[in-house]
Amino acid sequence: MSTLLETWYEEAYQQKRNPKQDQFFWAAYFASEKEVYEQLLANPDVEVKGTVKELAERYNMTLKKFAGFLDGINDSLKTKNPIEEMTEDTEVSLAFDPEKLYYNMCEAKADWLYNLPQWDAIIPEDRRKELFLQQRKSHTVVNTQAKIGRNDPCPCGSGKKYKNCCLKKDQSAQ
Repeated sequence: MSTLLETWYEEAYQQKRNPKQDQFFWAAYFASEKEVYEQLLANPDVEVKGTVKELAERYNMTLKKFAGFLDGINDSLKTKNPIEEMTEDTEVSLAFDPEKLYYNMCEAKADWLYNLPQWDAIIPEDRRKELFLQQRKSHTVVNTQAKIGRNDPCPCGSGKKYKNCCLKKDQSAQ
């Protein structure tokens, strides 16, 4: 028997849909997801708890779709839910860390979520900009090694200039 999360993955990532059907599927899911976040962000200090089935009904989602929602929000929660083995009767909490949730929405490039007006009352605009930039920079690779100049001492420790030592070896190897 498949878990709820496995049934979500089967539905969400099935290969049987054509691109147009796939686009329609994800548009419908993202619209439902947005509605849930609008409600959660309207009262960010209220911990929403219940069984998976109760919350799916509360937010007008199928069990499978709600399992997908829980998969998406899980890394932003104060306490992660057992999404891998959850059933419709599993008690879950949607208590989220606002900054972590905003950051993760930026990472997912979910502009329809991180641009929701409800964020204005939760995280100041300048802090949201910081989180956005922090997330973008998190994938930037910075080369911290200083470039070796031709006339610098060779890093191999020979005492020769780089151009007369390893640079020549590197060039002759090519």
